[in-house]
Amino acid sequence: MTEVMTQSRLLTANDPAPVTVSNPDGRAPVVIVCDHAGQAVPEALFGLGVQPGIMERHIAYDIGAQGVADYLSRRLDAPAVIGGYSRLVIDINRPVDDFTSIREISDGDIVPGNRNISAEQRKARQDEIYWPYHERVADAIASRHEHGRLPAIISVHSCTDQMRGAKRPWHIGVLMNRDRRMGEALMKVLAKQRPDLCIGDNKPYSGMDPYGYTIETHALPGGLPNVLLEIRQDLIRTEAGQQEWGEIVGDALEEVLADPHVYTAYQGEARLAD
Repeated sequence: MTEVMTQSRLLTANDPAPVTVSNPDGRAPVVIVCDHAGQAVPEALFGLGVQPGIMERHIAYDIGAQGVADYLSRRLDAPAVIGGYSRLVIDINRPVDDFTSIREISDGDIVPGNRNISAEQRKARQDEIYWPYHERVADAIASRHEHGRLPAIISVHSCTDQMRGAKRPWHIGVLMNRDRRMGEALMKVLAKQRPDLCIGDNKPYSGMDPYGYTIETHALPGGLPNVLLEIRQDLIRTEAGQQEWGEIVGDALEEVLADPHVYTAYQGEARLAD
């Protein structure tokens, strides 16, 4: 039987930080976020009781995403807020009251350490992992509101090359809500610079389906320019792939972000969760 945490405090001195910020003093009016970067599990949760190899799978973290986010942070001279813990501990890109926040089963794999946890245990994960991440995101954004310009938010994710037996053709997905300014500009530049790419417009997921939390909370309500990237994991599994795709995306973003009109509020109405 998997042991469960009984004390109210979750993280100890032996555990890594719930959030780190790469290039915190970056000067660009841009904030990069990487929700699912980490694979860590608090020592008190005994590896969540999962089978060997589970923590290397896509259900545990976004493979390769942190390497791309760190590259973009350096390239664009922008801070990157990096989540440290596995999405199986708590998914910081989901509302805390959503059933996908702490999954008992993910893509067919059982997560024993998430079964029958108490309200106190759930709250400890929120207080010590979830909310500290979102506080750092909010702080990074607030620090870049200057001279009437709004910071651009870039969310870096990765997705599997196959889902339910179907091959995904897109090398990169560009996700956006009703504010399509950054997303459309990025797709146009990517297509110009790399006509060999298959670029997904709100594929393989859609930014119009507000089941996430980070962009929906930190960017959409204030009309901040934003885009969410889903890069295929087989392309960025290695450091060489992360470097290559950091350069591809960085080249395109530099052109998009050079337009001063990017840093203005969206005047339409964002589609938020009901």
